[in-house]
Amino acid sequence: MRQIKFHQTFIKLFTLITLCAFAFSFTMKFGLDSFAIYLNDKLVLKQSVNQPLNLRVLQLSEAKEDDQLHINYTHCTIKGGAGTARSIIIKDETGNAVKKWTFADATGSDLNMTIPVKELLDLEKTNASKELSLHYTARELPIGEMLSMLRHRR
Repeated sequence: MRQIKFHQTFIKLFTLITLCAFAFSFTMKFGLDSFAIYLNDKLVLKQSVNQPLNLRVLQLSEAKEDDQLHINYTHCTIKGGAGTARSIIIKDETGNAVKKWTFADATGSDLNMTIPVKELLDLEKTNASKELSLHYTARELPIGEMLSMLRHRR
């Protein structure tokens, strides 16, 4: 009798563990906003915002003044992915805004926010002694998210 109870308990426990593993393998992962940065049409940085900040470095050493930087930020909780009242802000190491670009709400599948590389290179020149970083804000993310550090041209 004791052996039968042990087997029944073991079978119930094994079934519960199996069902839990099965159920959790299909749950959606919330909170994983992501972004991609393109230099013209070439992908130069793509990450989920939960990845370490030290990996987020945008190097513009290969960029030409007539190039375009396209930033695509996708919110995980919004159908279509694009935020509203979107902005890209360059900040210095003390958190002061150096430059801000404001973008219209995305329509359709084009989520790109485009910044002329010439403006970024000019900012790097005029703020050569400062560490600059690229930030995204939207109505859905009012505190903003740092996308990357800008690596100075040498």
